[in-house]
Amino acid sequence: MGNRTTGTEFVLLGLSEACELQMLIFLGLLLTYLLTLLGNLLIVVITLMDRRLHIPMYYFLRNFAFLEIWFTSIIFPKVLTNILTGYKTISLPGCFLQSFLYFFLGTTEFFLLAVMSFDRYVAICNPLRYTTIMSKRVCVQLVLCSWMSGFLLIIVPSFLVLQQPFRGPNIINHFFCDNFPLLELICADTSLIELLRFVIANFSLLGTLSVMATCYGHILHTILHIPSAKERQKAFSTCSSHIIVVSLFYGSCIFMYIRSGKSDQKEVRNKVVALLNTMVTPILNPFIYTLRNKQVKQVFREQVSKLLL
Repeated sequence: MGNRTTGTEFVLLGLSEACELQMLIFLGLLLTYLLTLLGNLLIVVITLMDRRLHIPMYYFLRNFAFLEIWFTSIIFPKVLTNILTGYKTISLPGCFLQSFLYFFLGTTEFFLLAVMSFDRYVAICNPLRYTTIMSKRVCVQLVLCSWMSGFLLIIVPSFLVLQQPFRGPNIINHFFCDNFPLLELICADTSLIELLRFVIANFSLLGTLSVMATCYGHILHTILHIPSAKERQKAFSTCSSHIIVVSLFYGSCIFMYIRSGKSDQKEVRNKVVALLNTMVTPILNPFIYTLRNKQVKQVFREQVSKLLL
């Protein structure tokens, strides 16, 4: 019954078809999703409640946390529902919308990460000019540009996919409506769509990655000239944790999407890699970027104390 479909639906095979693994997968995904929501919601609430956190760095982190909530919520509630009910279908409009939002939000995340790295570059390498360069107006413009860039880059290829004829049996061997499994169901020439997506993936991933590499390169160079060994170690610890998370996110996306063809896609391997940028990095980001910060932990303790008193 779970694989039955009509002409207006797709079937998502999920992470595994083994019945004995379904409950284990469900519990693992549910726990991870709830922790991701909790961590990112905590960032949004804390940075809004305390005026000491109303600075550019936390403004960007708040937007990033909000983006992560959206990013995970377009995928995992549907995955969890399909596992729980046993029905693996998703409607055509739902599949197209999920695919569009996944790539729109993911591309926006690349640009926002680049903006955040630029903010840290200015704060560490040009501290005396920080408040002048990163004014409130500039911060708002940078965030809006990130969202608009993500939307404008993804809307055209998504519209082209929507116009294509699809053939049966409409089975997608993935846990969400990813790009390559969808293209494999189109019974028409997809070379233009593949080329367009390849160019966009190269521009958005490698372009923002080069910005981040440049910013972190200057940051590390500045850190090396800090006279205090303790301060150098602290700065290196922060930067290294950021770089690890960024490497996981970018590495998984480059592995999956910087390709011009679709015939060499390995379904099981791609599902595992997709979990890195849809489940692992979103749950790590709150702890790496914000919840390890002493100022945030102090504000959190103060707010909890107020609630308990």
